[in-house]
Amino acid sequence: MEKQENSRTRLLAVFVSLTVTLFIGRLFIVQVARGEYYDNLSRDQVSSQNQYGYFERGEIYFQTLDGNIVTVAGIERGYLLAIKPSEISDPEAAYLKLGAYLNNIDKETFITKASKSEDPYEEIVHRLSEGIRDEIGALNLPWVMLVPEQWRYYPGGTLGANVIGFVGFRGDELGGQYGIERQFDKTLKRDMGNLYKNFFSELFSGVKNEVFSSDSHPANLAEEGTVLLSIEPKVQALIELKTDELMTKWSANQAGILVIEPSTGRIVGASSRPSFNPNSYQVETSPGVYQNPFVEDVFEMGSIMKPITIAAGIDVGVISPSTTYNDKGFLELDGKRIENYDSRGRGVVGMQEVLNESLNTGAAFVALKMGESSYKEYLGRFGFTDKTGIDMPNEANNLLSNLDSGKEIELATASFGQGIAVSPISMVRALGALANKGFLIKPHFVDSVDLDIGLENKTMVTEQGRAISAKTSEEITRMLVKVVDEYLAGGQLKMSHYTIAAKTGTAQIANPGEGGYYADRYMHSFFGYFPAYESRFLVFMYLKEPIGARYASETLTQPFKDITQFLISYYNVPPDR
Repeated sequence: MEKQENSRTRLLAVFVSLTVTLFIGRLFIVQVARGEYYDNLSRDQVSSQNQYGYFERGEIYFQTLDGNIVTVAGIERGYLLAIKPSEISDPEAAYLKLGAYLNNIDKETFITKASKSEDPYEEIVHRLSEGIRDEIGALNLPWVMLVPEQWRYYPGGTLGANVIGFVGFRGDELGGQYGIERQFDKTLKRDMGNLYKNFFSELFSGVKNEVFSSDSHPANLAEEGTVLLSIEPKVQALIELKTDELMTKWSANQAGILVIEPSTGRIVGASSRPSFNPNSYQVETSPGVYQNPFVEDVFEMGSIMKPITIAAGIDVGVISPSTTYNDKGFLELDGKRIENYDSRGRGVVGMQEVLNESLNTGAAFVALKMGESSYKEYLGRFGFTDKTGIDMPNEANNLLSNLDSGKEIELATASFGQGIAVSPISMVRALGALANKGFLIKPHFVDSVDLDIGLENKTMVTEQGRAISAKTSEEITRMLVKVVDEYLAGGQLKMSHYTIAAKTGTAQIANPGEGGYYADRYMHSFFGYFPAYESRFLVFMYLKEPIGARYASETLTQPFKDITQFLISYYNVPPDR
């Protein structure tokens, strides 16, 4: 009996302790972590019609190399100018008194609103500064209301916009649109309805419901927090500058540069164009500009697929780096013809020459020796048959259905990156396996989610399988280093103290209207990783429909060199040779 009483006492003590802990945690959130917000909210009763009021949302941060955080999505504070038309006898005179502060509203609109003699409230101008508020307040106009308000603000403007996304209306609901804002909307949003509940009744209405929802995920304030991205602002600024230069110099339709740590999957920079300013996203006429093309688009990538094909052939054992074949400059399969980029044959050449000179016939030779079943298996091992699961919305499915036709021509074209379309992030993950001793690593933009209750959910390095052996990884890397040292741009990329593995790609762009490919439109791509055998970074680049250059080596080699030199210096990467 005594044991039962002791057990009940202990159970009650645990319950009380848990309740007190929750109470203190909630009190901390209300009074400290979000004290200013609740104080503002209590004063935001000046006008119940104010649609915006004290909008609140968790912050999004970039982080610098030395660990400092930089706010890239936060809250800006200002004032709403509203009027009481029912107290205005002369709308024209009212306009003259306020005209200097009405840059965002024309006279006719103001007069129309001010003339609604039965209307007690009309909103005129949002987002006034405190200084303007003081100037208007000094006029002592009894029919003027100055209502505090808050809104989402992006201090960096276009910096990282296609990663961050924006906050906007979806129907009548205000929430995250695109990018991180959408992917982590549940964490970043603040439940306005719950803010009006009595704190004590909410706390004691059910301890379990306060901490966990029915699906075992944190509920309400327990899941609210901020998002810390892996993006490094100086890296991001540099690659955005380079992306803009590419667009301008080559009059391209699209361009993108991504920098990732292949051993961890951390994306330290991702720039794409065209882009937008999330502070004024409404001015854009095409919603496509909001998308993150690294995740949401698919492309035929061209010859950057060749190292993957050759690595697969080496790994499965049908070729070695010393294997040769007779290059006639073309192949005829299933009644169709494929050629090298210059239509020339080289005679008997080895696999190194296939990479050096980017020979389509050589890649096709490897894939045909592997056979359809084996080649498709390796596409799966390199992750092309699955999404990466990256922490962004709307990840696209890769388009590999041509390989189901059973035709050798489709297998051959796939080997050099035509006829199949993959997302850039899927290609980056696959290329990362070449640099990471054969392992696929899940790419990610988010380093951690810091919850308001004091917990941190840190993104862990996630292996997603082995594509090739470590030995094969070393062999293909050695071949790609030789491409850089001896062939690419005449060896101009070679660095005395660093090994760099790289490959260019030039793909024809499909013509959906007439079938086949455009004769004069190309997709350029480029990837490189360094130091080659213990890779710190992988840089991936693409340029769609440049004008004035046919090959990626002409457009993307110099930007890659500039970015590589910056990263080596900025991160103080130790030399490896």
